[in-house]
Amino acid sequence: MNTKQIDAILELSKTLNFNRAAEKLYVSQPTLSYEIKEAEREIGFKIFERSGKGAVLTPAGAQFCTALRTIREELKNAIEQGQNFSQKYKDNITLGLPVRSVLPNLPNVIHQFHKKYPHILVSFQFTGFYAPDAFLRAEQDVLFAMDFEMKHVPDIKVHPLYKSPIYLVSRKDDPLAQKKLVKEKDLYGKTLLVGGGSPPALKRVQDRVLRSGKVNYLTSADHDTTLVRVAAGQAVCLSPGFFRDEHDGFAWTRFDCEEHFNCVLCTHAQDKRESVKTLVEMLQTVKSK
Repeated sequence: MNTKQIDAILELSKTLNFNRAAEKLYVSQPTLSYEIKEAEREIGFKIFERSGKGAVLTPAGAQFCTALRTIREELKNAIEQGQNFSQKYKDNITLGLPVRSVLPNLPNVIHQFHKKYPHILVSFQFTGFYAPDAFLRAEQDVLFAMDFEMKHVPDIKVHPLYKSPIYLVSRKDDPLAQKKLVKEKDLYGKTLLVGGGSPPALKRVQDRVLRSGKVNYLTSADHDTTLVRVAAGQAVCLSPGFFRDEHDGFAWTRFDCEEHFNCVLCTHAQDKRESVKTLVEMLQTVKSK
């Protein structure tokens, strides 16, 4: 179904009169009728019942037009964005991120990058963790990931970024927040939040702490739920440092363990653009989190 057919259907659904709809669209009445018949043939059901007085929406047609209005508006916005992009930018680099906090230097990097490449747009997709599908479909040009996620993926380049240690996340008024380094024994008698798709290294630490039998636990569906429970004073949690946001209002204290996360940026092996190489090099200036 093309845009002419969509516009014909929507205009007729408003006027329910072929002549008035044709006038609004600056086409002949036979052309309007043809576009609508072709659309009905394609979708397999009648949108309108014809009568001597004009047209009436069928029940299926009324429901279809409601959805079609939303689709047409989205299509209009997409076309306008594409037109604006084509006028101002000559290229686009899409960066896939799980959450904003993994690249605290991102605003400054984008500012500096735009100075060097004013006609290249850097856009973002926030996809959550363990979600490389869009990158593998080449919908993203650069992807933040942990090295174990991408070990066996072919035809990519892996660029080291930083090592992220494990932190204890607590309320700022929790006594543990006053420590410089939290040890396992400091958690005895506490309630630890676990689960939520914890990466392997974090899960190993959680399991080791719980095996002591001196730490209670609650399961949590995801990181946001975990932070709500921590803020409510119900528990504490262990978290990769790349989740740390300086403005989140929590205390982040290093946890005494050897486990950490090797964070990387991934690009496609066949992507030889100098601009992509420059963006990766700029992003690699971020320090360990």
